[in-house]
Amino acid sequence: MNDDKEKGKRRKIAENDSNETPRMNEQKRLERSARLHSSRSYALLQRLTSYLDRYYLDAALGFAIPGGIGDMISAFFSLAYVYFAAFVIKSLPLTLAILNNTLRDVVLGMIPFYVGDVIDIFHRANKQNMNLVNGFVEGDQTVIKEVNRKAWLSAIFIVLLIAAIVGMVYLLIWLTKTLGTMLFS
Repeated sequence: MNDDKEKGKRRKIAENDSNETPRMNEQKRLERSARLHSSRSYALLQRLTSYLDRYYLDAALGFAIPGGIGDMISAFFSLAYVYFAAFVIKSLPLTLAILNNTLRDVVLGMIPFYVGDVIDIFHRANKQNMNLVNGFVEGDQTVIKEVNRKAWLSAIFIVLLIAAIVGMVYLLIWLTKTLGTMLFS
């Protein structure tokens, strides 16, 4: 009979532990979310998103500094998202997704004759990156599952985007030489 009482007590303790675990996980997630939201690097991401996408600084850099250089400068600012994903949140799939968005933005912005800069107005990579970061910080399972599901695809796409950027740089150099020769010969 004492064994039955002991088993009953153990079962109640186990049930309480299993009931407490989701609450404790939720509490830890909320504490982590609050800590990340109050960090200086998160505030920097919000300001970058505001300046680069809401105020169109990303597209303006492309218009003002041609030849893909403005797009490279804009991509440099996006390293803050990469830092936050890799070193603060510590998520490789999120880091890959952010790199994917950033490199895609660079490739699109490098399309010659200001076509890429017009596309930059509508393709808001920094806002997309901020939404991904917010999804991870808030614990949005839809965003987390989607990013994790596409991690390998993002890695492959990053390699292709880097190759496209190198190709675009060579194309822009060739185009500049050809047009310069035609105009100044």
